[in-house]
Amino acid sequence: MSSSFFKPFSYFFIFLVILILFLTCFFGPTVLGDFSLNIEDTYYSFDMNSEYVWPTPGYTTITSYFGRRTSPTAGASSYHKGIDIGAPQGSKLIAVCDGKITFTGFLGGGGYTITLSVNNMKITYCHTSPTYIVKKGDIVKKGQIIGYVGPKNVYGVARKSI
Repeated sequence: MSSSFFKPFSYFFIFLVILILFLTCFFGPTVLGDFSLNIEDTYYSFDMNSEYVWPTPGYTTITSYFGRRTSPTAGASSYHKGIDIGAPQGSKLIAVCDGKITFTGFLGGGGYTITLSVNNMKITYCHTSPTYIVKKGDIVKKGQIIGYVGPKNVYGVARKSI
């Protein structure tokens, strides 16, 4: 009889745990709000002997994270496919690893863009200066300057017809 007495409580407890997990996963980011993380507070290697290096030397504040977010402009996706690093226009952009430049050009919402490919991975630098240092096909080394931070917004770029 005692096991039948506690059975409804075990169902309630399981339901409560699932409900808390659901609310935490889906509503936690909204409740917590937008915050920025200073990378110096977490473990990231700036050592040139590591496999990857940080792309913006001296600028480590992430201003927008990967994943769901409040869209910064009307009509933009609320799912962000990268991270934004706060760095002033003209700051150096370096290759995070050895690789090959597979794209330089204008890429819609990303503005002027440089793409570095290695193995099955692509690293895309958006909002770069249109004065490119590298070109498609260049082989670059980790830590090499590949461009500069460009303007956040770009106007007057003609769209290519397909």
